Amino acid sequence: MTKVITHIMFQGDAQKAIDLYLSIFKDFTVGNVERYGEGEQVAAGAFKMAEVSFAGHDFVIFNSPPVHDFSFTPAMSIFVNFDTADELETAFSKLSETGQVMMPLGNYGFSKRYGWVADHFGLSWQLNLP
Repeated sequence: MTKVITHIMFQGDAQKAIDLYLSIFKDFTVGNVERYGEGEQVAAGAFKMAEVSFAGHDFVIFNSPPVHDFSFTPAMSIFVNFDTADELETAFSKLSETGQVMMPLGNYGFSKRYGWVADHFGLSWQLNLP
């Protein structure tokens, strides 16, 4: 059977991103974590990769050692439906704290409460109260 897993590549700050997401989302869990070993491109013991589950969706979060000429794009985002307005507003506040608000929280007709933000790391989040 085919299984789709979203791969998210950070450039040195994957562990900080995971820590932020763990502090915001109750359904965000970290499974297997892999660390760099001796002789690899970064210091032994540094975060390399983790298997993550977020509300039933599987992700691989990877910490790339080389710096690339690209980063995240808002054309691909993580869309999260919340159960309560409080949960949505807390997540929006924390993700936008040092990020970029692309659409402030509001009623846009297709949703009674919706906002779009890129977090501090550049990852794009669409947050919705259906």
